[in-house]
Amino acid sequence: MKTIASTDHVLHFPKGELSGGQLVRPYECPERWDYIAKALAEGGFSAPQAPEALDLATVAKVHGADYLHFLATAWTLWEAEGYEGEALPTIVAARRMQQREPEHIEGKLGYFAGATETAITATSWQAVQSSAACAQTAARLLSASDDSVFSLCRPPGHHAGYDLFGGYCFLNNAAIAAQQLRDAGASRVAILDIDFHHGNGTQDIFYERNDVLFVSLHGNPGHAFPYFLGYAEETGRGEGEGYNINHPMLPGTTYDAWSEALHDSLKRIGEYLPDALVVSLGVDAFERDPISFFKLNSDDFTRCGQRIGQQAMPTLFVMEGGYAVEEIGINTRNVLTGFLDA
Repeated sequence: MKTIASTDHVLHFPKGELSGGQLVRPYECPERWDYIAKALAEGGFSAPQAPEALDLATVAKVHGADYLHFLATAWTLWEAEGYEGEALPTIVAARRMQQREPEHIEGKLGYFAGATETAITATSWQAVQSSAACAQTAARLLSASDDSVFSLCRPPGHHAGYDLFGGYCFLNNAAIAAQQLRDAGASRVAILDIDFHHGNGTQDIFYERNDVLFVSLHGNPGHAFPYFLGYAEETGRGEGEGYNINHPMLPGTTYDAWSEALHDSLKRIGEYLPDALVVSLGVDAFERDPISFFKLNSDDFTRCGQRIGQQAMPTLFVMEGGYAVEEIGINTRNVLTGFLDA
């Protein structure tokens, strides 16, 4: 299994985020990447390969043009106002407000924000493009000949919607990979999101499409971020009706219950008969993750990988969340080795 990764990920590292009423060091930090790369090297995986340049034409099929322009220019506009801190939204386009993009950068931040904890820095856009390039390059390899590829993306992507950023995400790496696979000839692609948090951005992008099946296992949105999407009754719209499947689960969920949802998810994916599977690989369902409430242990991630591997289909893993930093490498490696040993 090849790994695609970019050291440009370090160019995105905000100084802090607001959590529990306090300004804290971001949970989504560069060390996450380091621990994963180290664990893979210790596990005998080949050295990561650098991605090819990002083709924004593919990205523009899953994200809006106005949104992409915003991401590319946000820091320049922020800096032009004389602001010295990092760019963070302070107001959002809430209910009964005008859904109109403002001229001022503070308004633009709120207009495109899906959450308010995610900051933009001077070099974030470069890091974000490198992360998406990893997913796109991995998809190209999968289309060409590889049976499986791991894309070590940072920052993550599954909370990034068609025209929204938040939850540490700016471009939706899994969606870009799925679109790349479609463009390369796959008639159907399935996305399995096993991150603790619902992939609201991925759901948003594909909700009215039937060529990409989205299946997610996650914390019940009545109790967990992103709170406003991820309920079981959200099944798609129009041509996408029936092609969006959510498995929300309550606090304290253990592997026994979680694996039942995984079994159903893989059954539904098998019935869909996709040409390729994209796995949004978050390992924050871990029992000691600081911002989740599931109770999976490290061995459970091995079992998870084995179950996915038994599907015997071309599979691309795209790194998402996981914030128990010292264990993130072990848990990620366990999924991948379980998959390869299936």
